[in-house]
Amino acid sequence: MSKAIRIHQTGGPEVLVWEDVDPGKPDEGQVLIRQNAVGLNYIDVYQRTGLYPVGDLPQTLGMEGSGVITAVGPGVTEFTTGDRIAYAMVPGSYCEERVIDADRSVKVPDGISDQTAAAMMLQGMTARYLLKNSYAVRPGDSILVMAAAGGVGLILCQWAKSLGARIIGCVGSEEKALLAQANGCDHTILYKEEDIAARVRDITVGEGVCASYDSIGQATLEASLDSLRPTGILVSYGNATGPISGFNAGMLAAKGSLYLQRPTLATYIRNRQLLNESSHDLFDVVLRGMVNINIGQTYPLAETARAHRDLEDRRTSGSTVLLP
Repeated sequence: MSKAIRIHQTGGPEVLVWEDVDPGKPDEGQVLIRQNAVGLNYIDVYQRTGLYPVGDLPQTLGMEGSGVITAVGPGVTEFTTGDRIAYAMVPGSYCEERVIDADRSVKVPDGISDQTAAAMMLQGMTARYLLKNSYAVRPGDSILVMAAAGGVGLILCQWAKSLGARIIGCVGSEEKALLAQANGCDHTILYKEEDIAARVRDITVGEGVCASYDSIGQATLEASLDSLRPTGILVSYGNATGPISGFNAGMLAAKGSLYLQRPTLATYIRNRQLLNESSHDLFDVVLRGMVNINIGQTYPLAETARAHRDLEDRRTSGSTVLLP
């Protein structure tokens, strides 16, 4: 037996329970891993509260992690016992040990630690599709990044800077503004004190930004739209303040023939080839020093409820790692 964080009902952080589980044995095409680090992401909160259904309960939450293979199932040829691997968008990572399909895992290269791997997979591959697929950033483009001091935000800002973009980041405090600036932001906006769209227009001399990357949701919808240049794109990839509701598509025409995308990482790593391409790009920019993975805080896996509270109360910055 080993330990895992599971939910028996949806609700607040108090529904997260630390309990004994049987990790099982690897079947055809699977591996068993001993996890050394687990990533914390806002999608975990959405699943805990029931905003994103997780199926029959109880369920082990968590969507990414890293560790060492301790057993290999029949038919697995790409991995062997002792390999260090990482994964993202595979439910059930809040545990000490787990079985996982081998084709949803990638080898972690030398030079990247287990904690860094767990902190970067979901958020880093998210930043990758935002910058290369949702809107392909080019040198000289101005972009707006909501939650610029968060896990995705810090990676996105650094990566966008390496692509030659001018980055405007929205943050909640002076401390987070300094962190965002140290990670590539050319300008920061304190969203609690300033009119976001007005500041964007001022910074861009009235033009607006090519793209707004927005993980906040309902609360920043209009600010993001009003910050865009004509034919700009709002990429809404999260719901930190709740999902967008009551949306009138006519707003897109009225505000300048705008575009709106609601993507998910799962689409961009839906097969082995796409997963390999995305993870390779991410490992490459990290190993070359173009992107530094900022682990702002760690928690024992057993104290995941405290980590959830801090994440929801915006007391975290950068990436958060849970340690089994």
